[in-house]
Amino acid sequence: MSKDTTVIREIEPQDNAQLEQVIRACFHEFKIPLEGTAYSDPETSSMFESYQNDNDVYFVIDVNGEVLGGGGVKPLKDFESDVCEIQKMYFSPKVRGKGYGKALFEKCMESAKALGYKKCYLESASQLKAAIHIYESYGFKHLEKELGNTGHYSCGVWMIKDL
Repeated sequence: MSKDTTVIREIEPQDNAQLEQVIRACFHEFKIPLEGTAYSDPETSSMFESYQNDNDVYFVIDVNGEVLGGGGVKPLKDFESDVCEIQKMYFSPKVRGKGYGKALFEKCMESAKALGYKKCYLESASQLKAAIHIYESYGFKHLEKELGNTGHYSCGVWMIKDL
């Protein structure tokens, strides 16, 4: 009898198509605007290529070879160099509620520290109540407006935390 294998690992080129499907499906499921969000972001279809710098990293949740979620860390665009953004964190319903999202989120924050960032910023949509609750439980504080220049003008939740 074989055992199910679930791992959190760095993204690989062959993960792009599966990850793009997971990300885009979440927008339809939660009725999040498609414009001004990760849905219309050109990086969403080429996630591996978008995270190949020394100051960024992207992780996926791999369940028996199927990519069912992911999240990454990048410098916050057009902002202070010691502030990163946790971005493009989306999960298939198949892995929600099992602790993998929290584990991946923790791995992103640990990676942000290891990469030398002092603060971590994130943007979200108000529809993603469970995610926002998790961010708050980790000490992220709400901001009144966005920081940097992510291009995600339809995100209405902005949060930051000292690392």
